[in-house]
Amino acid sequence: MKIIICGSIAAGKEIIDIQRQLETMGHEVEIPTSLKNEYLKNRTGVSVEEKADDKIKFDLIRGYYEKIKNHDVVLVVNIDKRGVKNYIGGNTFLEMGFAHVLNKKLYCLNPLPDLPYTSELAAMQPIIINSNLSLII
Repeated sequence: MKIIICGSIAAGKEIIDIQRQLETMGHEVEIPTSLKNEYLKNRTGVSVEEKADDKIKFDLIRGYYEKIKNHDVVLVVNIDKRGVKNYIGGNTFLEMGFAHVLNKKLYCLNPLPDLPYTSELAAMQPIIINSNLSLII
């Protein structure tokens, strides 16, 4: 199965680990561009404007949408961040929306966070796997 992973770059270690596990299980796995691009990977502590410029320069939003179109499943790696349990940020929320509109199977590694947009997340009906990767079918 072709699986694309979405999640905060702060979850980079977890995303790489999950990628390896899924590949061992026989899946083809795509991870966020910013975890593969050395320039982007090292861009920590930059301003909002600089982050936006990087997203524009590398066409990250449109680029990942195109990749989502070519995968069977979207897996959201939602771990604790900024004091929020199972955090899902703006970019990941957007990618979940792409998956939903494209009728892709949508999974979340952990339960949905308590955020102002949790009802929108829930309306996309992601399957919560509670870290059990074997539930991705």
